[in-house]
Amino acid sequence: MVTDLRGETAADVASQIDGHSLEVDVTDSAAVDAAVAATIARCGGLDIMINNAGIAPPFNQERFQRTVTNEILRMSGDLSSMEPLEVLSTMSNEDWDQMIRVHLYGVFYGCRAALRHFQPRRSGVIVNISSVLGLRPSSAAPHYSVAKAGIIALTKSVAEEVAPFGIRVNAVCPGWVDTPLLSDFDEQARQIIRNRVPMGRLATAEELAELVRFLSGPESSYCTGEVHSAGGGYA
Repeated sequence: MVTDLRGETAADVASQIDGHSLEVDVTDSAAVDAAVAATIARCGGLDIMINNAGIAPPFNQERFQRTVTNEILRMSGDLSSMEPLEVLSTMSNEDWDQMIRVHLYGVFYGCRAALRHFQPRRSGVIVNISSVLGLRPSSAAPHYSVAKAGIIALTKSVAEEVAPFGIRVNAVCPGWVDTPLLSDFDEQARQIIRNRVPMGRLATAEELAELVRFLSGPESSYCTGEVHSAGGGYA
């Protein structure tokens, strides 16, 4: 079952894998509960839950250029000429809330809905998608970093609770992945990102999917409460 805030996007992916789709807003706990119930009714059960919904801060060209200039000044030791990025000081309540609700609340709702089905059966797998910025927070995206770090803490907490009952919960921390979330980044920004990654390139979605598949399958039967970074050496 493929879910997405945009129903047509979910349907397109589902058609590629001979699956089903639902339009779901993960910030709506009732909608997440209903999606799990619908999946069980349609598919006969639920074995694996992947909490993968996410958004990214919009690309700000002026702030990006300021960041680059500041880095050059820092390397030269000229801290007095650096200009504040004013990320947190200008952030609205709405921007903070949206980032936390989509990522952290979305994972909370997804884990809770899945566990209500997994616990009576004493089996099941949950994979939560965090980020390398949850391990190595970015000054350019404090709300994103906080939300992703929260997912890591939630994963470890839930994993410890349900491990005795045959339920595994793990997290994946992707680095920079070539997906539509980076569509606003120009080529200069992409090159700077590639330069920061020791492997010198962005990841593909397929590479991350292979790690999620491993954590979803029997090969990872002794893995729970683990945080698996896939950042090309970034974190």
